[in-house]
Amino acid sequence: MNVRRARGAAARVSGRRGEVLAALWLMLKGYRILGFRLKTPLAEIDLLAKRGPVLAVVEVKRRADLRAALEAVGFDQRDRLRRAASTLAAKRPALSGASVRLDLLALAPGRLPMHIPDAWKGD
Repeated sequence: MNVRRARGAAARVSGRRGEVLAALWLMLKGYRILGFRLKTPLAEIDLLAKRGPVLAVVEVKRRADLRAALEAVGFDQRDRLRRAASTLAAKRPALSGASVRLDLLALAPGRLPMHIPDAWKGD
């Protein structure tokens, strides 16, 4: 196996571990996890979670700091994620009427996970 392939495999394993940690963190905060790595024609949703009337599309990023995690998700990706979640909600009767929100769950070495609800509400 070449170095590049090994690095990619390690990144995928790390990403999956991060998503599991993020899901556990959200469940401790009262969220119900509806899906992991949901592939849609528009985007892949890391985590789909619900608490009350809010349907949270949670982007999980492992970075050195919060600012780097926020910047890692560009405007186009955020737009695709919001549209993907709205499409999913429209197809599931139990989610009709839910308010769709885009959250960030940032993971940094040696720190507790940081959940930022509606992380990019300004755009």
